[in-house]
Amino acid sequence: MIFIACLTSFMLRVNMSINLLAMVQPTTGNSTSAVNVTTANATTFPSDPVANYGPRYAWGQRTQSNILGAYFYGYLLTSLPAGLLAERYGPKALVTSSFVGSAVVTAVTPALAAYSAWAVIGSRALIGLLAGFVYPTLHNLISRWIPPNERGKVIACISGGSTFGTVLTWPIAGILTEKFGWAYSFYLPALFVLLIAILWVALIEDSPAEHKSITPTERQFIEESFGDTISKTKTVPPYKQVFTSLPYLALLVLHYGNFWGMNFFITQTPKFMNEVLGFKLANAGILSSLPYMARMFSGFFFGFIGDLIRQKDLLSTTAIRKSFCLFSHLIPAVFLIIIPFVGQDPLVCVGLIVSCLGFNGASTITNLVNAQDLAPNFAATLYGFMNFLGTTAGFLAPMLVAYFTAEKNTMFEWRNVFLISAAIYVVSGTIFIIFGSGKVQKWNDVKPKADPPTTTNSSHNDECCESKRK
Repeated sequence: MIFIACLTSFMLRVNMSINLLAMVQPTTGNSTSAVNVTTANATTFPSDPVANYGPRYAWGQRTQSNILGAYFYGYLLTSLPAGLLAERYGPKALVTSSFVGSAVVTAVTPALAAYSAWAVIGSRALIGLLAGFVYPTLHNLISRWIPPNERGKVIACISGGSTFGTVLTWPIAGILTEKFGWAYSFYLPALFVLLIAILWVALIEDSPAEHKSITPTERQFIEESFGDTISKTKTVPPYKQVFTSLPYLALLVLHYGNFWGMNFFITQTPKFMNEVLGFKLANAGILSSLPYMARMFSGFFFGFIGDLIRQKDLLSTTAIRKSFCLFSHLIPAVFLIIIPFVGQDPLVCVGLIVSCLGFNGASTITNLVNAQDLAPNFAATLYGFMNFLGTTAGFLAPMLVAYFTAEKNTMFEWRNVFLISAAIYVVSGTIFIIFGSGKVQKWNDVKPKADPPTTTNSSHNDECCESKRK
């Protein structure tokens, strides 16, 4: 259900990237010509400039950028309180409300588009506002349900579900648009999300203690696996300690680098495939989803390998988190640097993008799980702050693309975008390798049980709790 929840959330996040191409007048480098035109920098292919997929609106590059980025403005606002609300009131109600509200707003988007671009921008911001609750809430669910040595695989469900949401949505949106018109690319996803909300209510409980059909043995196994790292009481996060913690600040930077790459590709890959590489709308949707398919499978692979290494004590948690940054951040940067210099071959470009996001699947064992390491009691709040910062990439990336590609929209203009994104990957990964950590922090607010199990950190945690009480 975590996988399906992320799939559902991402379906409504990424569908606009494809739908918008059919809602506006084409903006290719040579959109008035009916033949391919080769320039010194790239080959541009006008893609069905007169295709009738429904009403087309005269929305320029800046308006399109605002529509693609509006989701992240709303998402930004609820990322911060989402973790705290989940820790206080439980994840079930938050996720259900998010899905129901998002489904309704998505269903009315075609009617809003006929009214004005600003109405669409507002609807996307509202969907983002509702979706901002989902990911911090899921991290809270994981902290309540998943034993520490199994979290890499379950975090991979978050990454895999998000990725598969993109893999599923873009081809289907392209096909629906070409067969029935772009309005159906809003109606059918809205119906699907509503059905998932019903499933979520029927199947999910906030903790093992509340689940009606869990066996006593399984419940005991899960609860004892946490040892003395999970508090039984609801406490306010120690914000001062959090934001003066060097490992957490390094994690914020690492997560931002990952979010920049993800949101850049989410919002811009269909546009790049369609308008620069010249693939038709349905093909652009299918090809744009291939990198996310690679990321999904590699995410599960890296999650499994990371958990196995940790279970066998081959490396410390800190060493695992740092070493896998090579795969999640540094190697993807190399592919981004290469892309603009082989732009004459569209298939090579697609292969490099697939490789880039394929290696980035290792983020399941680096930035996506590290908040669980640092503070299991406040993982949702920590991830909420990470999402808050990372979400800014969702509207900054489209702005960056609009700034550099406003004139001709060629591969030469896209070069700066790819190089800047590569630099963000490298800098964020390097900072975490130097300053990051996989150890539970003193400010985790550990409150041991009456007869806590003996661990290497128990006396240290007791001292820190006693200090905080004083």
